[in-house]
Parts: sequence; structure tokens; C-alpha cells
Amino acid sequence: MAAFPDGLHSGTVVPLDRANIDTDAIFPKQYGRGTARTGFGPVLFDLWRYLDPGDLDSDHATRRPNPDFVLNHPALRGASVLLARDNFGCGSSREHAVWALRDYGFRAVVAPSFGDIFRQNCPLNGVAAITLAAPAIDQLFAAAATQVLQARIDLLQGSLHCAGLALPVRLSGREQALLTRDIDWIGATLAQRQRIAAFEQARLASQPWLANTLEI
Repeated sequence: MAAFPDGLHSGTVVPLDRANIDTDAIFPKQYGRGTARTGFGPVLFDLWRYLDPGDLDSDHATRRPNPDFVLNHPALRGASVLLARDNFGCGSSREHAVWALRDYGFRAVVAPSFGDIFRQNCPLNGVAAITLAAPAIDQLFAAAATQVLQARIDLLQGSLHCAGLALPVRLSGREQALLTRDIDWIGATLAQRQRIAAFEQARLASQPWLANTLEI
């Protein structure tokens, strides 16, 4: 099922006030021995989330949660929008980091900037990587210090409403397609068949000598 049916999502916001959170912090490498894309939610932010270490044989339900880590705050249970600082998802290119976020229940990460590969992996796995200007991020964190925030994201209209702010959301057409329709990257490309065909016709009209080349 698409992460954003009808392009919409509403959810509670987790304010994770740290910059340069790398993919190993999001998903520790010792757990990355599977490719099922599910079952990784319990080890999201593993090192910060628990007071005792875990391994592949751990029963994560019995590990002691760190009460100071924001993800463990009772009022934020079931949250689905993550608010972070600069360069979220930097470091190694492991796709498991996005799988863990999605499996936990997050549908969007909002930050001033992202690691490039992490951002590319997000829409492919049902997570919107939403970039906002640093002053807007500052306002959201300031509001989160005094209240539990609720966000409403409209990908098709390009907006995020939260803490009384209406903020622009800019995603490419391909990102929108991946997040709002149950398709993969190939499907997102095939959805542009008419535009591709129009481009090919216009190019052949302006450069007819390419026709013989294309027939080889």
C-alpha cells in the first residue's frame, strides 16, 4: 500500500534535535543481515533507544528503554513524522536505515538537509524526505519544546501544516509517484510514458538524422 494514499498523511511529530545523524545511528550494522525490509523497527536508533546493548539474538521487547531518549516518551508513541537537523542520514548507503524508519511507523522525515543516497532511498521505501529551510525547522523545534506537535502533509498540494505554520513541500514528480502510488522506480518511469514519447518525437523532428541510428 502506498505510504501517502491520496497524497495525504497526518501524524504526531518526534523532535530529534541532533545534526549529522548517520545511517549507523539510525540502523546499527550488526543487525543488517536480512533483506526482508521488515522487522527492523525494534532496532531503530538502537544505541540511543535502549540502556543495554542488543544483538541478533536479543528479545528487544525485554530490553530496558532509555527514558531520556525522545522516541521513548509516552506522549510520542505511534508517531509517524520525524523532525531532525542538518545532514540526516549521512554516512554509509545502507537501505536498512530507511527500512527501519518505515517499519517503526515513520512516513516522513523533515530536516534542513539529507545525505544524498539516504534521500534517494526514502521514496523508494515509502518515506518522504522533506527539506525545509533552517528557520522553519527552528520554529518547529521551538514549538515542540512546549507541546506535542501534529503535522498534516499534502504531497500533491505541496504543503506541511504544523504548529500553526503552513510550509511548502517540494518533491519531484517521481518522488510523488513513488509515495502516492503502489509502484517502484520502474513503475514511476513508465508512468511518464506519454512525456517520454513526446520527447522522442520532438527530438526526431528536430534531429531527423537520429532515426537511422535508433533503428540499428
